[in-house]
Amino acid sequence: MRLGRRDFGRRDFVKLAAGAGALPLLSRVAPAQLAPNPPSIRPPSTAERGAMARLARSFMDKYDVPALSFAIGYAGTVVHEDAFGLADRERNEAVTPRHLFRIASVSKMITSVTIFRLIEENRLKLTDRVFGPGALLGTDYGSPPYSAGIDQITLEHLLTHAAGGWSNDNRDPMFTHPRMDHAELIAWTLANRPLDRPPGQHYAYSNFGYCVLGRVIEKLTGQAYAEHVRTEVLTRCGVTDMTIAGNTRDQRQAGEVAYSGQGESPYEMKVRRMDSHGGWIATPADLVQFLMHVDGYTRPANILRPRTIEVMTTAPSYSPNYAKGFCVNKFDNWWHNGSLPGTSTIAVRTHGGFCWAAFTNTRRRNSDMDGDLDNLNWNMARQVGEWRVA
Repeated sequence: MRLGRRDFGRRDFVKLAAGAGALPLLSRVAPAQLAPNPPSIRPPSTAERGAMARLARSFMDKYDVPALSFAIGYAGTVVHEDAFGLADRERNEAVTPRHLFRIASVSKMITSVTIFRLIEENRLKLTDRVFGPGALLGTDYGSPPYSAGIDQITLEHLLTHAAGGWSNDNRDPMFTHPRMDHAELIAWTLANRPLDRPPGQHYAYSNFGYCVLGRVIEKLTGQAYAEHVRTEVLTRCGVTDMTIAGNTRDQRQAGEVAYSGQGESPYEMKVRRMDSHGGWIATPADLVQFLMHVDGYTRPANILRPRTIEVMTTAPSYSPNYAKGFCVNKFDNWWHNGSLPGTSTIAVRTHGGFCWAAFTNTRRRNSDMDGDLDNLNWNMARQVGEWRVA
């Protein structure tokens, strides 16, 4: 089952069907958590692992992928993980499941969960305004008068990519002005990039919006974004080795793969500046552990309340396939994929209780690679006949 188009709606616009009202977390009875059914599953057999490997190799051959790593989890347990190919072609270094990869926009799920933990602590509301006097960030990035609509942008607008501008097109602010830091880039964008339309009326995928969410986290907590996320989210999920990527090959972390560009350079971007929208590095098992702790199932214990998870994964009317940091569909699957020069990734929570993630260290633009990576995961999981993958 293919989850959706490549990096859903990255340049697509979904017209307004209704207003962007916030969803109060305590407005109704909390939904019951789901119990895994069956309670547990067995790992794949040797033959089934071999079948998965053949599917993976075929995908790698098709897209000239140096390294592919994936993990599958269920009911709190990583039931299978494997890796194929070379972490570093220049050094002929074999990849292992412990190698770290840039995860690109899969990072948005992590930022969203962090925001919702702050909402649960009553430190934020979805209806909170972001810019201007009395707003979350106040006048930290410039004082009024702003261009029309900027002082009306709310937290929910940023989470759902409905701020009204700054979309992921050829003018994406996150890929301009490489010498600017976060503060300089946000201030420049507010001063020089008017919105395209009023907030809350239109979906337009925005990396910049999630960059701003990272600064909201920093303002409220008094901690650096990555430090707070590691302490309050990742550690609670049993994840200890994730960090923010460097920009260059020499800035790679110990155990991080090398990236292959296929006609584009993976080392000419400000990946570190992308922290809250696309900057994390991780293993697939890290993302599986993270997802299993926010998947709405009873095992393992989730780090968010059931009602919070429901709100986080409920899409607004103007964007039926994107909730708040998670792509969603009518089958109750949640996911996000990521794409950068040298990187194609996906992490999925399925309606059948599985969580899985797959990362590569290359990207082929203008191809079906992202969609085929999605399909590969489903097909590999289906190699175990008794798993209820759907």
